[in-house]
Amino acid sequence: MLWLEDASALIFSGAPPPWATPAWLAVAPVVVRRATLADPAQVPVGLRGSTRSKRCAARLSARDVVRVLKPEEIARSAAGRARVHESPLACLQALARLGPALDALPLAWGVTGGVGFSLASGLDVLRPDSDLDLILRAPLATDADALRAAAQLLRNVAARVDAQVETPFGAFALQEWVRTGGPVLLKTSGGPILTDDAWSVPDVAFFDAACRAMPA
Repeated sequence: MLWLEDASALIFSGAPPPWATPAWLAVAPVVVRRATLADPAQVPVGLRGSTRSKRCAARLSARDVVRVLKPEEIARSAAGRARVHESPLACLQALARLGPALDALPLAWGVTGGVGFSLASGLDVLRPDSDLDLILRAPLATDADALRAAAQLLRNVAARVDAQVETPFGAFALQEWVRTGGPVLLKTSGGPILTDDAWSVPDVAFFDAACRAMPA
């Protein structure tokens, strides 16, 4: 998550949404999103408001960022917060329960989504049915056993948990990978690609063939 000194540094394709006021953006961070921009000095970001329906894409210059907070840092800072351990919300109860177990695995992990946004900013955007969004860093194919162990942990909490696995080529849904045994939709900076191996160079031809095979 990124904080800006001046919200006017945000670049929109059109007019910004009415909820993205300077007052909101003074306290709300923006989130780095996965996209390729023509200008390498710019960063693609996403804005979120107080409700799920309030979302907007934008971009900014890296020099305008005054603070950076990674998902792993949010997870570590959240571990000792009374809000996490005492909250009646299922998503925060799940984080309190999963945190120590995930720490024991040989994977770096962090908190994203609404929970990450709320914990990082202090803004209350969570609801009783909010999901817990996690990211698991798995740079090597040999991390597969640890990912299976993580998937087993996620089955033992009451909240819905969406875990994304980050590889050198993109990210995929942990639950999809466990269900299919390998083939996944890999989210890359250039767009989603269906691949048999998320730890190798994505096979664009395989993705194109799969799309052509789909019924209209």
